[in-house]
Amino acid sequence: MKRRNLALVLAGLMAVTMVPTAVFAADSSASSAVEATSDTFNPDTDPTSETIEQVREKLGDEVPVASGLQLSAIEKSISNEFWRSLKEGYEKAAENSGAAVSVDATTDESDEIGQQTMMSNAVNQGVNAIMASPISDSNLASAVEDAQSAKIPVVNVNDGLIANCDYYVGPNAYQNGQLAAEWVSKKLGDKGQVGIVIGMAKAFAARERTAGFKDWIKSNNSGLEVAAEQNADWDRQKAKELATTWIAQYPDMKAIFCNNDDMALGVVEAVEEAGSDILVVGVDGIGEAYDSIRAGKLDATVDSFPYYMAQVATECTLRVLAGQDVPHVVATPQALIDSENVDEDAAKIINWVDTAYKKS
Repeated sequence: MKRRNLALVLAGLMAVTMVPTAVFAADSSASSAVEATSDTFNPDTDPTSETIEQVREKLGDEVPVASGLQLSAIEKSISNEFWRSLKEGYEKAAENSGAAVSVDATTDESDEIGQQTMMSNAVNQGVNAIMASPISDSNLASAVEDAQSAKIPVVNVNDGLIANCDYYVGPNAYQNGQLAAEWVSKKLGDKGQVGIVIGMAKAFAARERTAGFKDWIKSNNSGLEVAAEQNADWDRQKAKELATTWIAQYPDMKAIFCNNDDMALGVVEAVEEAGSDILVVGVDGIGEAYDSIRAGKLDATVDSFPYYMAQVATECTLRVLAGQDVPHVVATPQALIDSENVDEDAAKIINWVDTAYKKS
């Protein structure tokens, strides 16, 4: 399907943006998304996936909440604005629902042992449920087993992927890459060299975002050419140094897609310093990325709306604790943001409706 307008399909969320991942499972372009992971479970292609609107339609808009519930949220480093926004979303959900949500985060994005300790502590404290965003696909696997043995449900939120987890709530990372590729193709007239700055090899989102970008090019017979791709480990400075090298090595490079906004902002610095005319696209939709787009520096970001993602995750967790039949995968909103919609209200872009809670 040449020129599938994914941006329009996804930008309206809930009515439009949060497309069930089963739609992509039926698309031939999704095959690489399955192959991109070593585990059999892939939320991006899971046929049971539902949007939060579908969940509400099936289970009811009002979520019952028992008194005294204690939830634990385990994140990556809040030095990254994405994770700070997720934390704020959890806090808003706690305020709305009346459940207590304790948020713990690592000091950096590579502290896998630190995350294990945090989750083990939550299990030992006997919390009612855990919402976890692991650094890698494996570092919390044993902790999840401990939680399950203690009858504590665990919800995997956003990234990385926990294959043995009870539930997954997050955006379709494969679609992140597809949205970015379609936008770049449109801006470049579907031709030119591009580069991909990848996050950490262990991270599910990094693999899927990269696969989605490359598969869009392949499935659409695009004239875009991936001239270079390399990890920068979610690090801004590493991404800047990598882009500096590419700018010298590939003088015809026209665009660089980065697996997150921090790296994209580092690439923007390199492009500015070199005086180059290269499009830069990130993922996450952090505030600094929005400001950079407004300033005419960063060209676009695929926003996964972490503030609302955390609220969806908390709603689903509380539905589980209420004994409701929550699907294994719940897809959360996302949309491509550029100069044309950067000043629109996020809640309007995704048609957000606050969760209705019935407290007991």
